[in-house]
Amino acid sequence: MPEICRFLGIIISMYYREHGPPHFHAKYDDYRASFSILELNVLEGDMPRRVVTLILEWAFKHREELLEDWNFAQEKQELKKITPLV
Repeated sequence: MPEICRFLGIIISMYYREHGPPHFHAKYDDYRASFSILELNVLEGDMPRRVVTLILEWAFKHREELLEDWNFAQEKQELKKITPLV
């Protein structure tokens, strides 16, 4: 699973050719969750509330880049790294 960003101990990644809706995965310590790019919410998994807030703040700022990477992933093209939150 290609990593597209890392900040504050959070790792953001996407799988190639994954099912819709457009989403990304986040890992923090032993926590894992997937997030909708369009709705900006947790699709599944569990994370501490403060971590979810940071991830959603980052995703809001980079929504277009996330959608671009989603489209690249569907075509099995190289994903672009996205600037961290801090």
